[in-house]
Amino acid sequence: MLDAEDVRRIALSLPQVAEKQRWGHPTFDVAGRMFLTVPDDQTSFAVRCPRLEREELIAAEPDKFWVPSHEAGSSWVRARLAALEDADELRDILLDSWRQSAPEALAAEI
Repeated sequence: MLDAEDVRRIALSLPQVAEKQRWGHPTFDVAGRMFLTVPDDQTSFAVRCPRLEREELIAAEPDKFWVPSHEAGSSWVRARLAALEDADELRDILLDSWRQSAPEALAAEI
């Protein structure tokens, strides 16, 4: 089963990623823009997701994705680690969020 260390390892393998502590938990930035957090009990993680896509994503896989009520107005979605199929799926989710935060030229490299 995947865990927070898998999230950290994959996030840090992406170009120009820096880990920082915010709100008492690890966050990950690319070029100074946050694209990932691993909140609270570390059984899930939060990534950037355009609001319109987020609703479709949650509707399609509600056991995997959700948004806490205090984050409803944001462009973030949470994913449950236990619901992911494998490390490839985790990497795809993290890479998508990374691309939304990375400078265009850097994102084009991957």
